[in-house]
Amino acid sequence: MSEKLQKVLANAGVGSRREMEKWIEQGRISVDGHIATLGTRVEGSEQIRVDGHLLDKSNQKQICRVIMYNKPEGEMCTRHDPEGRPTVFDRIPRIKTGRWIAVGRLDINTSGLLLFTNDGELANRLMHPKHEVEREYAVRVFGTVEPAMLTKLKKGVKLEDGEAKFLTIRPRPADDESLNQWYNVTLTEGRNREVRRLWESQGLQVSRLIRVRYGNLELEKRLPQGAWLELDLEQLNYLRKSVQLDVETETMLDERKTKLDHVRISRMRRSVKKHKVIQSKGAAVHKAEKAAAATAAKPATKRKPRKGPKPKARTREGQ
Repeated sequence: MSEKLQKVLANAGVGSRREMEKWIEQGRISVDGHIATLGTRVEGSEQIRVDGHLLDKSNQKQICRVIMYNKPEGEMCTRHDPEGRPTVFDRIPRIKTGRWIAVGRLDINTSGLLLFTNDGELANRLMHPKHEVEREYAVRVFGTVEPAMLTKLKKGVKLEDGEAKFLTIRPRPADDESLNQWYNVTLTEGRNREVRRLWESQGLQVSRLIRVRYGNLELEKRLPQGAWLELDLEQLNYLRKSVQLDVETETMLDERKTKLDHVRISRMRRSVKKHKVIQSKGAAVHKAEKAAAATAAKPATKRKPRKGPKPKARTREGQ
């Protein structure tokens, strides 16, 4: 039975299905020596090449894995940033076969729960709007929030990319004198900056945004920012069942190392601190290299000719 090429690539851990569709459009994928197009289907016996490299078909039957990452503010949800800024892929563990795929994105100023998986089909389904996987955010809003505003946000607001709304809005206890108010909001989409844009549509400003839940998985409260942990089979299969995928029966996780005890949390914090030092040094080197490249690219400036009479040559006595 044939399958869509982008699905085969996603199952092999090359990337998410959406990402593979872009690669096919860019002409980066070939099947039996011919550049693939969107809609290409494969049986399984073909030679598939990605950027000229033959696809290792043994990766297609890999064990599904998912990790939970507590993203700090200031990190980009991309593999490489041309400006040298830190990315979420800098800290997560290396993987022997396939590669980690981020399940959705958080913008640079948003922190909290971010999932990664090596299963492209799982990533695609978790991100697809039709599965309506619920996301919950803790959001700090600056300004006076009127009841009418909350009604509009739950009923639906027209944004530049279509209508959007919150399923629920739950206020948190706050200091009466504070201009900031915390809310927990839920929605089933992951459009770019959707939570921020919804509040901004009411003339309010989001001063802090944290994702605290994805589906039924809550951000582990004891997990330090910048640290990660791998989900056990029960948690992983909850995700798979929620998007109508078969359960996984194998795991690479050592169950003896799943508990977040004091020793493990201390190790995580030391690792995060060490990474920050390495990261800051790398950023300084990148900045210096960028400045050097900019200086080298500048055209040499010619000295302006001196105006007025030519000065007389000095004699030894006059020196």
